[in-house]
Amino acid sequence: MASNILIVEDEPAIAELLAVNLRHAGHCPILAASAEEALRLIRDVLPDVMLVDWMLPGMSGVALLRELRQGERTRGIPMILLTARSEESDTIVGLDAGADDYITKPFSPKELLARIRAVLRRRSPQLTDEPVRAGGLAVDPSTRRVTFTAAGGAEQDLRLGPTEFKLLHFMMTHPERVHSRGALLDKVWGDHVFIEERTVDVHIKRLREALAPAGCAELIETVRGAGYRFTQRQGATAAG
Repeated sequence: MASNILIVEDEPAIAELLAVNLRHAGHCPILAASAEEALRLIRDVLPDVMLVDWMLPGMSGVALLRELRQGERTRGIPMILLTARSEESDTIVGLDAGADDYITKPFSPKELLARIRAVLRRRSPQLTDEPVRAGGLAVDPSTRRVTFTAAGGAEQDLRLGPTEFKLLHFMMTHPERVHSRGALLDKVWGDHVFIEERTVDVHIKRLREALAPAGCAELIETVRGAGYRFTQRQGATAAG
């Protein structure tokens, strides 16, 4: 699945080489030549992943990571630190600063792409193309199919709109967690989209209606005063 990847690198040749390889892999690279420029870009739209060079003019990459990890809006961004430093002490500094991974230059494009996939699986599984299953319910992002397999083995296709599909996929990749309406807007619609939080309620209702033929509507549980969660607990309530 295509991801917006912010490259924070002050060497134009290295930044462009990274961008070319990311485009070939189907991603959408965004370039920033300094930590300050990266912060300006992030104010508008959160990237799905960040590649941050340690040595930057002005604020260092490590200082940038520390600042982003302290922000409520930015602390969850997957971040990979790029550096020529290879000492164990440097690795520890980078990881303690908030890096999800640490890759030493020079590195191959294949290694970098593998690290990006691994970070996304850990931090943002909704951005991968890997199928996700819960009981008899299955969501396949690569084919955009949602199916339900009954106890007898019969498979049933469920028809979901594009927003309901994204909503279900996100909630299934983060099961048993309570998501506020604001958090769902950020993760499913995008943090740069400004719409009413009650819009989430409308799409939750549509999602439950789409899951009802398979008897799965109750898997989308309302948590009073907090939001919604995907649960597999018996007796969950779909009220609200």
